[in-house]
Amino acid sequence: MSYQVIARKYRPQRFSDVVGQDHVSQTLANAISSDRIAHAYLFCGPRGTGKTTLARIFAKCLNCTDGPKVDYPDDDVKANEIAEGRSIDVLEIDGASNRGIDEIRELRDTVMYTPASSKYKIYIIDEVHMLTKEAFNALLKTLEEPPEHVKFMFATTEPEKVLPTIMSRCQRYDLRRIPVNLIADHLKFICGNESVSAEESALYAIARGAEGCMRDAESALDQLISFCGDNITESDVLSMFGLTAQEQLFALADAILAVDSTRILTELNALAEQGKDLARLLGDLLGHVRNRLVYSVSKGDLGILEISESEANALKSSDNLANEKDLARVLDVLTDCESKLRTATSKKILLEVSLLKAAQAKAAIGIDEILGKLKSIRNEDPVMPVKASAEVPVSNQKNRQPTAVIQSTPEPEPDQNVVDANDLDELWKQLLAAASKASPFMQTYFQRSQPVSFEKGIFVIGLGADHLALVDNQRNHDMLVKQIKALGHDDVQFRFVDNPPPEDKVLKPELEPIGDLPKVNSEDVSNDNNQVKPDEVPKVKREPQPEKIDPEEFKNDELIQKAMELFKGRIVEVRK
Repeated sequence: MSYQVIARKYRPQRFSDVVGQDHVSQTLANAISSDRIAHAYLFCGPRGTGKTTLARIFAKCLNCTDGPKVDYPDDDVKANEIAEGRSIDVLEIDGASNRGIDEIRELRDTVMYTPASSKYKIYIIDEVHMLTKEAFNALLKTLEEPPEHVKFMFATTEPEKVLPTIMSRCQRYDLRRIPVNLIADHLKFICGNESVSAEESALYAIARGAEGCMRDAESALDQLISFCGDNITESDVLSMFGLTAQEQLFALADAILAVDSTRILTELNALAEQGKDLARLLGDLLGHVRNRLVYSVSKGDLGILEISESEANALKSSDNLANEKDLARVLDVLTDCESKLRTATSKKILLEVSLLKAAQAKAAIGIDEILGKLKSIRNEDPVMPVKASAEVPVSNQKNRQPTAVIQSTPEPEPDQNVVDANDLDELWKQLLAAASKASPFMQTYFQRSQPVSFEKGIFVIGLGADHLALVDNQRNHDMLVKQIKALGHDDVQFRFVDNPPPEDKVLKPELEPIGDLPKVNSEDVSNDNNQVKPDEVPKVKREPQPEKIDPEEFKNDELIQKAMELFKGRIVEVRK
């Protein structure tokens, strides 16, 4: 008997043999047991995950002797005919080579014939997405209302290319990539049956390289047995498939996390000289850093990591080199490099620069940490300046004689700047002057307000209802708290209410005189009808000079912004 490759020799023959697709095999088995068998099925998923295999097993369960049933004897004639491809009632069609409308018309004509020796006539169309649009349309009517003895089973790796009208007439099953640990366990089972010794790390290396595809892993194992004989080591796997050893990945990752630029370039150059594919190397490094991150987050859950125990122990020993945020930043840089590496002219230079950037990203301070420090600094109490000794006149300092110092607790001198809270009017005048100076844009509104009360640390200010929305905001509250604190009152809160002052009590800005005017002599004034007495000469006062205003500060002022929102306007020009 001729040699049969491992992928065909160990192809699953029952639902229980299928690895990693329990959600599909269990559903199909339950459908058979409960006699709820649909007329069309669509199996989707990556290559080598069991799409066609599940279709064949399902066909065997339907057409076996005394079927449909899940458990059939190993020597069942009809099941073995299907497994060997000799059944005339189970037709496997390659959609890539039979994709035209003529082939589908021929299939449609044969559908009406009853099966020769089985219960159902089953059509298995592989790579169904390769059919043309015309072929799909020719199949629509038959697929919607097929004869009772016909079952369709489609398999595809690209379900998005299948017409929606076809998919809506099928039961869809999505197969997923097979986990690394399940592939490694299945390879170990095969090695035991084939009397081959293989290191656990070697089996995990094959499983990682297969990327969830069982057929690729079995083909790689078959190739390694031909290369190595009865003993397979990890170094054999790495040299044959261009993978990177775990020790080298640990060394390179440790250099990045230690921010050791020299070591990074040395490790990368050593791997490049060994002929490693740089794109594959970057993929292996990404997976390794990902494993470190997941290990740190999951506290060493091997089910999530999909690694061997030896690798888990190595991760445990290096877990203290970086935290989750550092590893996430490194992953961001490496992921960005992976997308650029496909089109890069000089891949090694790009990879060198990216690894150095990854090291710098690990050492960088995150924006959240910066904002947190700024917030803590902002929340700290400001350091009050020490009062200078200017309160003592210079002349008194010169005449002062040295005296003995008596160590006693001095009575604190009352602060001359502290205003008694009961003198509300005087406090209001000082606060209004300070606030108007601190916020010139709010001066008009503050002058048209009045103090209502100041009790229990709450200062109530009354003003018109139309001004409340413009004045009552956090910025003005903070400004008033700062100004009244400078006047000697701590822990004061402000509240604005609808209580405007009478017009006669509205404070008006004080005007400064221009200067001394020449005196008017009564004798020089004519006594005609337009005469003016000296004491009736009005005092000329000049308007206060407007303060210089920065245009950007004016545009960004909160009051101006609210006015623009209120009137739905925009700033055209700012004139000084």
